[in-house]
Amino acid sequence: MKPVKTTALLCASSLALCASAEIGPARRAEASRQAAAIIERMTPEERLRELMMDAPGVERLGVPAYHWWNEALHGVARNGLATVFPQTMAAAASFDVELYGKVGATVSTEARAKYNMFSAKGDRRIYRGLTFWSPNVNMFRDPRWGRGQETYGEDPFLAGEMGAAYVRGLQGDDPKYLKVAACAKHFAVHSGPEALRHGFSANVSRRDMAEYYFPAFRALVQDAKVESVMGAYSAINGEPCCASKWLLTDLLRGEWGFAGHVVSDVGAVGDIATGHKKADTLVAASKAAMAAGLDLCSEGTYESLTNEVASGAVTGEQLAEPLRRLYTTRALLGQFDAPGSTPWDGLGAKDVATRESRALALRLAEESLVLVHNNGALPLDPEKTSCVGVAGLRAQDSVALLGNYCGYTDEPSTVLAGVLKVAGPGIRVTAEPELWGLDALVLCLGITADDEGEEGCSVNNAGGDRAQYGLPEAQMKTLRGYRDVFRDKKLITVVFGCSPFDLAPVAELSDAVIVAWYPGERGGEAIARTVFGLSNPSGRLPITYPRSYGDLPDFADYSLAGRTYRYATKEPLYPFGYGLSYTTFAYANAKAEKPGADGSVRVSVEVSNTGARSGDEVVQAYVRAPSGSGDRRRHHLEGFARVSLAPGERRTVSVVLPKSAFAVYDEAGRPSVPAGESTVFLGGGQPGFSGAVCKCTVRFF
Repeated sequence: MKPVKTTALLCASSLALCASAEIGPARRAEASRQAAAIIERMTPEERLRELMMDAPGVERLGVPAYHWWNEALHGVARNGLATVFPQTMAAAASFDVELYGKVGATVSTEARAKYNMFSAKGDRRIYRGLTFWSPNVNMFRDPRWGRGQETYGEDPFLAGEMGAAYVRGLQGDDPKYLKVAACAKHFAVHSGPEALRHGFSANVSRRDMAEYYFPAFRALVQDAKVESVMGAYSAINGEPCCASKWLLTDLLRGEWGFAGHVVSDVGAVGDIATGHKKADTLVAASKAAMAAGLDLCSEGTYESLTNEVASGAVTGEQLAEPLRRLYTTRALLGQFDAPGSTPWDGLGAKDVATRESRALALRLAEESLVLVHNNGALPLDPEKTSCVGVAGLRAQDSVALLGNYCGYTDEPSTVLAGVLKVAGPGIRVTAEPELWGLDALVLCLGITADDEGEEGCSVNNAGGDRAQYGLPEAQMKTLRGYRDVFRDKKLITVVFGCSPFDLAPVAELSDAVIVAWYPGERGGEAIARTVFGLSNPSGRLPITYPRSYGDLPDFADYSLAGRTYRYATKEPLYPFGYGLSYTTFAYANAKAEKPGADGSVRVSVEVSNTGARSGDEVVQAYVRAPSGSGDRRRHHLEGFARVSLAPGERRTVSVVLPKSAFAVYDEAGRPSVPAGESTVFLGGGQPGFSGAVCKCTVRFF
């Protein structure tokens, strides 16, 4: 055994303390004054038009036209060639905050390059701008929700850490200009059912909001300084989110100190009248949204105010404040300054889909793959493998790589292509109908983003949500057929899709099962490298795989009892935080220091690689409140760190937990740290589901 390394690794939450320069209050005030000077010279009619998504130019003032809608969920989307990174859920499975920040920075470089190229042509239509409506930090509270693929999973701490890292990468660290403007969506408490979203009310207690639904948004606002927040279609406790003064003004701007602009989801202002029936007319809906603190109407509903503005019923002064916030964002993006002013004005075609960005996509894809079952079949030994088959519906399907809200690649790596590349000329690789003489079969099953997703954007009959928990029966029939034929051969099943599946029958029929999510443009190569052992799987599940949909509460019920690993009442098929490796890890000597002056606590544990291969372990820190504290959570993730260890290597991993990590919430949503001993579990998974877990205690008085 090598001597222990004492260099501590800090948990993800500590990275916020090490952030580089950012837009400060003085610079924002300067941009606000620049915005106000322009607005002062505008007529009320001009101001109104600028408050809608497709804002016309004001030529006499030198203000170019601008379309506010753009997307960058996992790469620049809907705008031609771009690097396609793994879908957001896949990124969450990496538990790699540092790497994901680099992904955000790469995406924003491509975004700026495209903006420069289109602006040079005078093309300022949809998907050409610098305001990106990403990321989505809603909670994936129910595995039936089709848009769960866009999120970072079911845990608010993980979502907050990954979302904040992406925002920092997107917005950059220049003290004067935003590289792009990111957006935290959909605020708040939206996670299905999709078909009901335009008139649905999520009935949620203040405790549930504070404890579960709000923390990720708060992290993006207060820690990452996200520039924009998007109001959801739905209502909270009967009040439409885009017409809620409590949500948009009192909480967001008041309590949280948000300084950017608020945008509605597309059509959500109209929904106040037509869906929620909380306003009699579109005029009344528009006034309600504006009074609540909404700045940008992502549709044409504000056109209904044209006569109100002309008559003076809606004054120019009322329009000035939301427009000032919008124009402050544009000023921070450099859109009112001379060409060449920002550090990124020289970016262009050479900076899109580069060799480096594709390598980054491959690395994230490798880190995101989750090995959930392995009877020793993996990894394949190239020296002992002569023939590999690649079959199944998704074997040559490039669509299965992408996910929704995606860009497009000119070099998609399907599983067949990836296996061909990694296997090389010394191994025969064959696909249907040539499957004979095999040593191993890689069977590619699952769904695509066409089978789950947004209301109106999915081919299924559940409005975008999932109604079936198992893999499609036709695919299960294929799996059973191959198992019957290749009884004495290795059968490796790769499952695509960013929602949980009933994988129990799949594991029973397979020698190994890999959850691939929607792994991005290099997905096939990442899968092949993992199959052949060039990459050791290190992804961990960011969602719980229940045993059946029958174990779940009513989809439309937003209360938390029985949901996610935090509030679970039934044992799962695969737990949150779970994932296998080609090596093994051991934990020892968990310790907790006394709380510091600010109440923060450093906990540490020794992690050893006890296997024969190098590998990455995801060290997870879960907190459990003292008994009798009234906490409803079984335990909750409050820190994590990735550590790379060679065979026999041992390292001390430290995790810094803020005092708030030990808080318990009352029914009014107020946090307090209970007196007594809280338990911190440190290991490769949740307590109760991983043998490699140590614990220590922290006492507060």
